[in-house]
Amino acid sequence: MVKNFRFIFLFMLFMLTQMVWGQVYSTRSKKAIQYYQSAEDYIIRRQLPEAIHLLNQALGKDETFIEAHLKIAYVYKLMNNIPLQKIHLEAVITNARDPSRYKNIYLALGEANYLLMNYDQAMSFLEQFLNFPTADPRLISEANWLISNVNFARENIKNPVEFEPVRMSDRINEGPLQYFPVLTADEKKIFFTRRPGHHPQYDEDIYVSEKDSSGQWSFPFPISRMINTNYNEGTCTISADGKILIFTSCLGRRNFGSCDLFITYREGIDWTPPKNMGPEINSSSWDSQPALSADGRRLYFVSERPGGQGKRDIWMSEINEKGEWELAENLGPVINTPEDDVSPFIHVNGQTLYFASKGRLGFGGYDLYSSEFIDGSWTEPANLGYPLNTPEDQVSLFVTTDGETAYYSLDSWTSQGTPTSMIYLFEMPEKIRVTNRSSYITGKIRDAETLETLKAGVELMDVNENRLISRVNSDSLSGEYTMVLTEGSDYALYVEKPGYVFESRHFSTPAETGFEPVEMDFYLKKIKAGASTILNNLFFDVNKYELKERSITELQRIISYMNNNPDLKIEIRGHTDDTGSAAYNMELSLKRAEAVYQYLVNHGIAQSRLQYQGFGQTEPAVPNDSEENRSRNRRIEFRIAEMD
Repeated sequence: MVKNFRFIFLFMLFMLTQMVWGQVYSTRSKKAIQYYQSAEDYIIRRQLPEAIHLLNQALGKDETFIEAHLKIAYVYKLMNNIPLQKIHLEAVITNARDPSRYKNIYLALGEANYLLMNYDQAMSFLEQFLNFPTADPRLISEANWLISNVNFARENIKNPVEFEPVRMSDRINEGPLQYFPVLTADEKKIFFTRRPGHHPQYDEDIYVSEKDSSGQWSFPFPISRMINTNYNEGTCTISADGKILIFTSCLGRRNFGSCDLFITYREGIDWTPPKNMGPEINSSSWDSQPALSADGRRLYFVSERPGGQGKRDIWMSEINEKGEWELAENLGPVINTPEDDVSPFIHVNGQTLYFASKGRLGFGGYDLYSSEFIDGSWTEPANLGYPLNTPEDQVSLFVTTDGETAYYSLDSWTSQGTPTSMIYLFEMPEKIRVTNRSSYITGKIRDAETLETLKAGVELMDVNENRLISRVNSDSLSGEYTMVLTEGSDYALYVEKPGYVFESRHFSTPAETGFEPVEMDFYLKKIKAGASTILNNLFFDVNKYELKERSITELQRIISYMNNNPDLKIEIRGHTDDTGSAAYNMELSLKRAEAVYQYLVNHGIAQSRLQYQGFGQTEPAVPNDSEENRSRNRRIEFRIAEMD
């Protein structure tokens, strides 16, 4: 929570002052010196209010005591009390006989005024600092970097974004410290890290709150004894369906470094024993702040390991086809800077990355930025703007599925000098919302005959690019699944389980439903003669029988299914609506079925395992009394003819 710029200016300032002045004080008051020296012990023990009390007593004995002004300014910096820090820095300049001996004070005052949004004063002090001769080029570099930030902030504050944060209820913000909130895609559960006190005896734990039917959040409860221990667990991320959790653990478990990432899976109402994610993810350095993609197959996180762009960098790993996590890779210089880049959050659309950084032009401390993944690379990050970003630290942003609401934790200090952190939510400003919004589909998967809930694989494919978007499993006990649908694509959804006939569905974009969640249960039929399914992702032009390019996803799914079930013989059955003559419809349906048959034969499926037939308009699935029903009747079916 300590507010620092790219250098800890005051630390350097005090070190330089001590080197110049040694033990010679600017005051002759022995009592003032005694108070000053007593305050040192309290600063070392981080008893900051006590230190301030003693330093004020020293200044009460001699208000021109420069060293006391320097030291109390340092303490106020630690407490993030920039206004009082500024007052005492100015007192140094006022009381110094030779201001050039304290030239670094001008740099510190430039930073302080920048953080207080006094941009003209900040620029004046920074220019005065640069006019002093100095032997340290690092400070000159920092002054110039600070000037760039002042210019950026002064210009961008003129175009504020709409931002009205609302503190969440006291149920959520029950303790002094709660932070890093994340939610499931349906926004019915919120997970966050809570620390009930500041004393070392209080450790971090992961808490959960659930939203009831009236929209009220329950009293938070510890996530699970499987996860929380007597040591610190925190900074977690959850998959969109709430079934995969990755969290940070620093003590009490077998680690590769100071803090490692652990993974656990929800089965029914509890979680599996957490497992260290291994050397592909964790290192001998600090690893923390995970962010999962919607399907839990891509992980972003922060690490201090060597080989990055700077201090703390954002890294990424993916699950390969074998179900193993690949060796983590640095996101590179477009995202990471020579300074700290932290708190990644990948939106469920898989395209928009939010993160916090100290290494970019901004308003001070950590600012929030966003970047879009377009054509295989990240765009230049954009500052989310004022007053979402301020001179205070902004971190831990979470944006809901529809892109309209965001959650974050706001750090502050009490009047007693102790840190607090509360969770807020706000309506995401229109001009910085995600480019492609998302919705989700949820439901249960059951056996069509027994209605028993099933654990099955669910895959979402982009039919325009024949590309896997996400892959999840339904819950082993409840059969529940959740999949995210993002605006801007045509999707094929597949549900598969060994021993059953696969099911497919087609979705254009969530815009069709107004971005309202879709509830859809699946009833899988066991493999046996006569079992059938509709192939919902085969596409033809009107009155044509040539398969369109977008049909490849479905055709390859059929081939894979046939290869995995070599004892099956199937029939491809074509159907139409009642538009046109019966003879024409019979011919069209036959040729469409034949087109599918021929594709399968051309791609390795034996003719002896295939047959096709056209039924025209003779077997409608629903009455032909509306355009929607007619579209349902224009279909190709996959039917099991025999089993060897």
